[in-house]
Amino acid sequence: MTRFFITRPIFASVLSIIIVLAGLAAAFKLPIAQYPQIAPPTVLITASYPGASAETLSKTVAAPIEEQLSGVENLLYFNSSSDSSGTLTITATFDIGTNVDQATFNVSNRVNIALPRLPEDVRRTGVVVQKRSNDILLVVMLISKKKEHDRLFLSNYATLNVLDEFKRIKGVGDVTIFGGQDYSMRVWLRPDRMAQLGVSTSDISAAIGAQNAQYAAGKIGAEPATPNQQLAFTVTAKGRLIEPEEFGNIIIRAQGPNGVLRLKDVARIELGAQTYNVASALNGQPGVALPIFLQTGANALETAEAIKAKVDELKLKFPEGMDYNIPYDTSDFVKATIKEVFHTFGEALILVVLVVFLFLQSWRATLIPMIAVPISIIGTFAGLYLFGFSINLLTLFAMILAIGIVVDDAIVVLENTERLMKEENLNPLHAAIKSIAQVQAAVVAIVLVLCAVFVPVAFQGGIAGELYRQFAVTVAISVVISGVVALTLTPALCAMILKNGHHENAFFKKFNQGFNRLTNLYTGTVNLTLHHKVIGAVVFGAMVVVMIFLFRAVPGGFVPPEDQGYVISIVVMPDGATLKRTSQTTENIRAAVAKDPATAHEFAVNGFELLTGANKTNAATMFVRMTDWDKRTTNADQMVGKLIGIGMSQPDGMGFAVNPPAIRGLGSAGGFEVYVQSHGDTDPIKLAQVMNNFMDAMRANPQLTGINSFFRPTVPQLFIEVDEAKALSQNVKIADIYATLQSTMGSLYVNDFNRSGRTYRVQLQAEADYRMKPEDLGKVYVRSQPTAESPDGNMIPMSALAKVSNIVGAEQLERYNGLLSAKVFGSGAPGVSSGDAIKLVEKIAKENLPDGYQIAWTGQAYQERRTGSAALVAFGFATIMVFLILAAQFETWALPLAVIMAIPFAMTGALIAVLTRGMNNDIYFQIGLITLIGLAAKNAILIVEFASQKMEEGMPLAEAALEAARLRFRPIVMTSMAFMLGIIPLVFATGAGAAARQSMGTGVFGGMLLATFIATIFIPLFFTWLTNEKKVRHHGHIVEEESV
Repeated sequence: MTRFFITRPIFASVLSIIIVLAGLAAAFKLPIAQYPQIAPPTVLITASYPGASAETLSKTVAAPIEEQLSGVENLLYFNSSSDSSGTLTITATFDIGTNVDQATFNVSNRVNIALPRLPEDVRRTGVVVQKRSNDILLVVMLISKKKEHDRLFLSNYATLNVLDEFKRIKGVGDVTIFGGQDYSMRVWLRPDRMAQLGVSTSDISAAIGAQNAQYAAGKIGAEPATPNQQLAFTVTAKGRLIEPEEFGNIIIRAQGPNGVLRLKDVARIELGAQTYNVASALNGQPGVALPIFLQTGANALETAEAIKAKVDELKLKFPEGMDYNIPYDTSDFVKATIKEVFHTFGEALILVVLVVFLFLQSWRATLIPMIAVPISIIGTFAGLYLFGFSINLLTLFAMILAIGIVVDDAIVVLENTERLMKEENLNPLHAAIKSIAQVQAAVVAIVLVLCAVFVPVAFQGGIAGELYRQFAVTVAISVVISGVVALTLTPALCAMILKNGHHENAFFKKFNQGFNRLTNLYTGTVNLTLHHKVIGAVVFGAMVVVMIFLFRAVPGGFVPPEDQGYVISIVVMPDGATLKRTSQTTENIRAAVAKDPATAHEFAVNGFELLTGANKTNAATMFVRMTDWDKRTTNADQMVGKLIGIGMSQPDGMGFAVNPPAIRGLGSAGGFEVYVQSHGDTDPIKLAQVMNNFMDAMRANPQLTGINSFFRPTVPQLFIEVDEAKALSQNVKIADIYATLQSTMGSLYVNDFNRSGRTYRVQLQAEADYRMKPEDLGKVYVRSQPTAESPDGNMIPMSALAKVSNIVGAEQLERYNGLLSAKVFGSGAPGVSSGDAIKLVEKIAKENLPDGYQIAWTGQAYQERRTGSAALVAFGFATIMVFLILAAQFETWALPLAVIMAIPFAMTGALIAVLTRGMNNDIYFQIGLITLIGLAAKNAILIVEFASQKMEEGMPLAEAALEAARLRFRPIVMTSMAFMLGIIPLVFATGAGAAARQSMGTGVFGGMLLATFIATIFIPLFFTWLTNEKKVRHHGHIVEEESV
């Protein structure tokens, strides 16, 4: 078959051109992202209970919903956060690959089962179930120079004019507003005036409910009508009110000589905000932040560009003085990382060309692999498109490594053709025909082995499996295309381009002499091992022992932390601190860090704590955006250190900083997140004691750092105890007491009104002056039921019916998988891997947690533990598949072991390299190890295949092994050097995403070094051990049959 392509070069060329065109067409359609879709799908359940405490929310809303969630298909875990702003969020996290729409439907069905058991106020405001990507692509901030454009105006301008425009952009999954201040008709009550006039909150609520409503008034002349009816009229009535003045004129009472009592007589009405809990600012200037979430599988860069184009278009219609900024943009990191990887790609290609030219010493010969390599790489894009992959770090890394792998196939054919032209004095055509006949079995074996290494890995599950899959399938596609090109186009090009006898200049002459000396040294060493088999066996045994030791010595990890161009600062104030105090401390930290030249923007969200997702007045989150990587010397870790220093020196409150997680959507910060769970006891105070003891034990260990928690159930609170007997004796309904408290101290949702085509809430609450001090609770009045003596009832102060005492409680309560839990954050100290940190935390938990308490991992740590032995399974699968493919190829069970025995050398080299550089055994390193299995096997195949051929020609076993080693040493060194120089840019990577590139490159470089210069010494020895001299396999039969 290969003779056909050598004699039909245009046919071979057309085949390759089709591959290139398919690849180019696919490349422009593929989405671009930092990672494949590896963050687990999440479904968010939100509910609100205005005025309720965290404990009330947790018991009455979270618990009934969570009882129904267990058992939802593919659910990994769920966690809930109830805070004192009256907000509950439950996040259900599903296994990777789960259809998020189906998961949302399943969760919604379970929530509907729990709905009848929820409080009436919660059902009225609604329980929302929605799919939510955790992947914030970017944040658009609306700001204005004009004072009248306050947060309320900006928030509603965004809701009315910007939000929907963004949601319609292709690739946008969701858009929200950080602490959005939707319009609300705020009825600010004056309890003293209400008491004087004998008005209760239920009177006001009933009046608003009756007079701010849409009524159906029917029709005049509607069918069936009388025979002589000529016209029909729709009857309309006064519907929902619109302006504050209209609400002020609502009549509460109209009786007796006092005339009409209107709402404005006992309350101030204004168009205000639904909530005032959160306030965002950019560089110290108030504004409104719109986080935009990326849709699953969307192109991050294209979506970001589309958003920026849309906001530029919308800016033309902005009111005068209003502007926008983008303080947080993850697409910049993706763009910078992809750009760096493409630079690496170009550098790798140039270095490969130089190595090939150095060894082939002819521009004609160098041209052949340089034509073959781009075909394989470009053609790979078509494969990615067919498999539904994206252009991401994993697929690009695969392509960088593939440069060195695919060049091998072309070089194997080319080098053998040149050798035959030189040694047997054949012309290029006959040399190409004979060469391909000799090496086609080896080329097919290499392709099959590399596919056998990578394809089984693609069937791994979980996040690790998804990362392996993207890499493995990409390499497998490029290798298959490379094999096709090596058997079709490469021999045809050899026959066309190569010329007999090229001039050897002085430099190449010296190089060849030096390489010949190296070859002689190598063959001498091989000969020594062949004659001293015991020493060889001892060295091999020692290598295996060293490999096992190193596997245990190199710390484990998940993915290396990256400098993503921004860091997160968390501001924590004393318990009970107001939003104003929090904003002031945040501004102090912001102003201090703004002086650093490495800082570009500071984007703060006061009242929101990112790590637990809670709205708390005594917490804030600030995103510090750094300047571009090439414009600064400060890295993310150093910036974290500076922020911690600034935060710890604040006079009121404190601040600390964390790196974002390496994979967005896996947790809220770098390091680990672990819950301390209470099995039986639901007392938050006891849980806090257990958690604090656990944290003290963790802090005492120098291998752990950054141990922190936001679980504080000792926040000062007020407990109102109603004297129920007294209330009933005074003819006061118990329900009225609590309803009055909710509508004055809390916020009571009455009904809705319409404005600008949207529906907003009408809410009751006491004026600020009437709810600032604990004694204000006693000044609220509640009306008793009418009696014969008092037909209108009496206004009774709360102080006569209840007493107020000081207690401590939680402003936020978290539950994890239905159990009361406290989240602890931390990370390994410098030099301690995430895997070792996880083991250490588990050991400390076992020693320190009492009965009834346990730990549960979440976020990245959960996925890392779940990945567990996935790498070992992958290595095992890869090795077994290599063995089976080679057994089929060589038609022997023993000989494949000679190839497999080369793998420990590569593994040991990789482990020594990462240990030397202080790196971890992480996902990228493991992917590199899988690549090494294939590459080490490839080198061994070349020697074993040629040794088998020499034995067929009648050569003795040891001599055949030695001759094969001599013949294949140059192409092995050439292809391995091409590969190693191709990954040098990975080893010494800098800039965005450098940690991942270094992790992968270092291991593979070290492994190839040993696989090339040490393993090749022992492969001939392994061949002699495992070959039966009396039973020689004849390759010739296959070739003869094919050539007929």
